[in-house]
Amino acid sequence: MVTLPTTDGGTVTVTRCGELVDLHVRDSSGRTVATVTRRAGEAVRLLAGYTTKSSLNRPS
Repeated sequence: MVTLPTTDGGTVTVTRCGELVDLHVRDSSGRTVATVTRRAGEAVRLLAGYTTKSSLNRPS
């Protein structure tokens, strides 16, 4: 399990489950905002380039 911080104070927890990966997204107060399961390759592509300036927090 790895927990990554987001720029807005939240977290993304990545947990490997065999060939799958659970991504658990929490806001700055710790409230769950999303939980998804992806194949490992899909999760890697989703998180590719993740830095402290995370694209996960940029407005669409």
